[in-house]
Amino acid sequence: MRLTPRQLGAVAAVVTVAIWTGFIIIGRASAGRTLLPLDIALLRILGASAVLLPWGLWLTRGRRGSLETSLGGLSPLPLRVTVVCGLVGGPLYAVLCYAGFFYAPAAHASVLMPGSLPLWTALLAAALLHDRITAARALGLACIVAGGLLVGGSSLLASLNGGEVWKGDLIFMAAALCWSVYSVLARRHQLNPVLATIAVTAFACLTYVPVFALLVQAGVLPTRLGEAPWREIVFQTLFQGVGSVVISGIAFVQMVRAFGPVRSTMITALVPGLSALGAVLLLGEPLGWNLLAGLALVTAGILLGVRAAQAPSTIKIEAASAVATSARG
Repeated sequence: MRLTPRQLGAVAAVVTVAIWTGFIIIGRASAGRTLLPLDIALLRILGASAVLLPWGLWLTRGRRGSLETSLGGLSPLPLRVTVVCGLVGGPLYAVLCYAGFFYAPAAHASVLMPGSLPLWTALLAAALLHDRITAARALGLACIVAGGLLVGGSSLLASLNGGEVWKGDLIFMAAALCWSVYSVLARRHQLNPVLATIAVTAFACLTYVPVFALLVQAGVLPTRLGEAPWREIVFQTLFQGVGSVVISGIAFVQMVRAFGPVRSTMITALVPGLSALGAVLLLGEPLGWNLLAGLALVTAGILLGVRAAQAPSTIKIEAASAVATSARG
């Protein structure tokens, strides 16, 4: 039995929300295991590379050496675009995400990463792409800021007593900023989301992996890859690399094709609430009034911003897909 496009879109929506939610919960749970943030980032890149680099070579067959491709045919995009997008959308984003989980709980990530993403993106798009921020969209952004302050403000106050959660909060917002820069760049260059994901992964593989190996060999960079159980390594490689990058990226594109960019973004607005609830149920994290209020404000802000957004007609599905393709995860 073949699924209709609508049914396939529904399946893709469930897969996307599940992986994005799992990314936050598993990211925090990983902080209590063996691997370090840079180790997890390495496994993410290797897992994604195992699938996407052969795909990139297949897509660039017959065009290698031309200005349309780069990195020896591994990237289906020009070198300048590959490098610029790869810097912010590849290793930097991944390292910041995983580092944040070592300081702040998953519930904070649920609010601050998905929440600050539309804030940074709106500000960058207004500055670089001359997008207009309507009154309704401004109200949504104000809700997001208020929600972030409710969550992060308590962490900053706790730092007076030696708390370190605020470090994770700031790192989460920095990670969202990196992804927002990548999103705006993808929109400016009107990149195909699949090609962009392949290009970013190729850049990450050819830069992060050798630098990681050299620094570890020189004794400069600590690693626990040799101490981690093989099951943990395999799981992180499959989930972070194949799941968060490849499967969620393809699923998001399929969801956008079925439901459109606006409705798809509204569907992904479920992620903050689901991941915060999952952190409470699965990780035993507390859910205080400030976190609940912040979560409600951020979710309302995302929905207000999505409903008020006016996507340029020339970009359509490709731009919306590039904004959320993973990676995010």
